[in-house]
Amino acid sequence: MSEASKDRIWSRNEIESPCVKICVVHPEARICTGCHRTIDEITGWTRMSAEERRAVMDDLPSRAGLLRQRRGGRAARLGRRNE
Repeated sequence: MSEASKDRIWSRNEIESPCVKICVVHPEARICTGCHRTIDEITGWTRMSAEERRAVMDDLPSRAGLLRQRRGGRAARLGRRNE
């Protein structure tokens, strides 16, 4: 099956899923790092009404900031050495 055919399987005539096929749940924020939905939103998407989907879609941009916060990295390691 070609990539174009696979992508057609994901498309629908209703509010499309925000899925970007990067399905990894952030361990602290508990949202998908790709689409920013919760597990409950992902699993219930096909059963949601158009209004419910629109509400989720409208809220997604505000969730992106939850994943941009760094948890440490080099600066944090250097800071720990100085303590």
